Amino acid sequence: MSADRALRDPLDDLSREQVEAALAACQGRPGPLLQVLHEVQNRLGYVPPAAIPLIAEVLNLSRADVHGVVTFYHHFRQAPIGRHVIQLCQAEACRSMHCEKLTEHAQRKLGVELHGTTPDGRYTLEPVYCLGNCACSPAVMIDGELHGRVTPDSFDALIAPLS
Repeated sequence: MSADRALRDPLDDLSREQVEAALAACQGRPGPLLQVLHEVQNRLGYVPPAAIPLIAEVLNLSRADVHGVVTFYHHFRQAPIGRHVIQLCQAEACRSMHCEKLTEHAQRKLGVELHGTTPDGRYTLEPVYCLGNCACSPAVMIDGELHGRVTPDSFDALIAPLS
């Protein structure tokens, strides 16, 4: 779906309600855009492109301002995520321990590229740039749980119970 079409498509009622609740929760705070975007993502799992006009209107910002923040920060997702989020560290320490090979293996195993979600909605595969586990590189976070010294074989073992 093109970005222009996504902005024109209306939010469903539940999503609109959640975006409005996020806006209300941050009402009166100075410079609330980042707080609102975090709150929307916490509630929906992502920031729907169709929410941008509503957020912009309520915060008296341009759509371009809101879109620029959403697309600048890698933390914000613009599409629904999978039931399981797998983050693969790509920072220097993990690179020195061949995280590229682990990343290639994960992509092949799951059948999805970085920043992607499997067609069945089970997994989202994301790059991150330091999980703070440098002494145990390469590091992976699966559903908020940190794992170190991950190999292709141990990666397979970690995701096996999620299937």
